[in-house]
Amino acid sequence: MKHLITFIMLTAFVILLVTSAFTQEKTEKVKKAPNKYVGVKGCSMCHKTDAKGNQLKVWSESAHAKAFTTLTSEASAKIAKEKGLKKPASESPECLSCHAVTADVKLLDKTFDVKEGVTCESCHGAGSAYKTMAVMKDKAKAIAAGMTEYKDEAAIEKQCITCHNDKSPTYKEFKFKEMWAKVKHAAKKSEPK
Repeated sequence: MKHLITFIMLTAFVILLVTSAFTQEKTEKVKKAPNKYVGVKGCSMCHKTDAKGNQLKVWSESAHAKAFTTLTSEASAKIAKEKGLKKPASESPECLSCHAVTADVKLLDKTFDVKEGVTCESCHGAGSAYKTMAVMKDKAKAIAAGMTEYKDEAAIEKQCITCHNDKSPTYKEFKFKEMWAKVKHAAKKSEPK
């Protein structure tokens, strides 16, 4: 009888150990899964109110919202041809890298639409893990879930010049303070972003 109890306890211990290892491995895989880009609709639900500074309106009225559309113009077609691009501007990685969120297809949620141009996620990172109200209400949780936070305007400018630079065939001097004033959006009505 002692051997049977020992055997049962040992078996239960092994099962517990295996289950624990499996659960931990599964949890680590979930943690390591990259965020997906969800598109404007995933952000707009909460960021269109006065309390949130009408961030959706600021974006939708900006050139960022029209950045992809710019690539479908005759001028963009001409530039793409002059640059020797093999595809139209609206399909060329060289152009899309700044005119739209471009990510590995595996990182694009079914709600994502490249035609939305330069979106929230272009600057704040793929939002699938931080888009929910429960996460976004806690800034630390949102950042831990992958949202990019900018500590100051110098950090914001550094992000901006990854596209607004002389690699662009239509580059003009980038005046950060002037341009930032056009797209700046408050996290709350009373506090700066």
